[in-house]
Amino acid sequence: MAQEHGDRLTAVDATFLAQEGPAAHMHVGAVLIFEGPAPAFADFADHIRGRLHLVPRYRHKLAFPPLESGRPLWVDDPSFNLEYHVRHTALPAPGSEEQLRALAARIHSQALDRSKPLWETWLVQGLEGGRFALISKNHHALVDGISGVDLMTVLFDLGRIPQPVPHEDGPWAPQRTPSALEMTARGLRGLARVPLAAAGRASEAARHPAHALETTREALEALGEVVRAGLDAAPATPLNVEIGPHRRLVFVRGDLADFKEVKNAFGGTVNDVVLAVVAGALQTWLHSRGVRTEGLELRALVPVSIRARDEHHELGNRIAAMRGPLPVYVQDPVARLQVVCQAMEGLKDSKQALGAEVLASLEALAPPTILAQASRLNFSTRLFNLLVTNVPGPQFPLYVLGRKLEDLFPVAFLPKDHALAIAIMSYNGRMDFGLLGDYDAMPDLDALGEMVQDSLQELVEAARPPTARARKVSTRARTSRPRTSSRATTGA
Repeated sequence: MAQEHGDRLTAVDATFLAQEGPAAHMHVGAVLIFEGPAPAFADFADHIRGRLHLVPRYRHKLAFPPLESGRPLWVDDPSFNLEYHVRHTALPAPGSEEQLRALAARIHSQALDRSKPLWETWLVQGLEGGRFALISKNHHALVDGISGVDLMTVLFDLGRIPQPVPHEDGPWAPQRTPSALEMTARGLRGLARVPLAAAGRASEAARHPAHALETTREALEALGEVVRAGLDAAPATPLNVEIGPHRRLVFVRGDLADFKEVKNAFGGTVNDVVLAVVAGALQTWLHSRGVRTEGLELRALVPVSIRARDEHHELGNRIAAMRGPLPVYVQDPVARLQVVCQAMEGLKDSKQALGAEVLASLEALAPPTILAQASRLNFSTRLFNLLVTNVPGPQFPLYVLGRKLEDLFPVAFLPKDHALAIAIMSYNGRMDFGLLGDYDAMPDLDALGEMVQDSLQELVEAARPPTARARKVSTRARTSRPRTSSRATTGA
């Protein structure tokens, strides 16, 4: 489906708007580190300008119907200015990654202006080692993780020589913004179509009663799974406290091969290994906070894409969520992974993701006021302790204006009363973690980053036979690289 002027936000997209508050920003993004030298700002802006027609939504802003007569619309921004959204800055000497992360954390501490298209991209020069960085920031109502990967086609090339992008249309010109009366009438027409759609579904069910009965049964079972999950409350932890608007950000570098090695040795999926690594790190972190973990299982909100393969070029959210277990009560790292594998397999069989999708479809029928109340339930601390999202990225190198992308650290968001979110993205054989924390509630976020690295290393060592471990230790002893070079890049 094309991204058109006048499109109405989906119910899920509108949920992210309704959930946003002074301390809970609903934007996501990434910090991307490139080999240098940095391109000139004018060249970089022109590079985006020449490809912006591929994502028309990036020229759209929100329009809110009066009297909450319908969900907001995406409309052309008549005053769109690319240089407002694409920004240029430089790090002071020495240009460390700590300075880069502090800058990215400050950028992600500021809400996006809803009177303009909901995105920013920063070109950051002066990173040590002759490198530069990009900091992206997009409202979650605009893009989810899976379609966000496809947005890289706007910016990236597969080789060092930028490829021309065809543009068959003429110069972009904004369409007229609908009047308040037009938006109200459109919202009322949408409400009027609801009973007609229901009647159509009833007619289809009458023609195919067996199929309709089976579909209804599955939907009811799935909703029951969601209700049961909601009744099983997440435990109270230091992660679930009042948060402010300011953020900390930590990078953790990993190798995808390590996660696959663990998966191949003990079973499960790469995502299971990710959850087990996070659980091991959180166990150590909770102990450092004086919290006992016997019998304690945290809950992670794990987004699951329900976007069809042929929809990956589209913007907007097609996601459901499952509550993944983080068994911090299990001491042995391998046993912890096995608990995660069994639980996640059970969740897949339980139809919890289907139930979340059914709820999302029901929310599409809800007026905006009811939708706003439902969104608060979706992000309640009763349901989960933290967000953990793992997005598969391309396993080949990408380039911007001839510069190779070296690292891609995703940045998630913090819902109200959630002090930590962990986002992971694989790219070109790497597995990069972005840990986002509330500035006041998570002063030890850098230590948690090191704990993530240690937790992964425990599993990797367990997956290797003793002779392989001995060879690896011997190889390390012969190298001159300091131990800190393989640790998490931390600091605030």
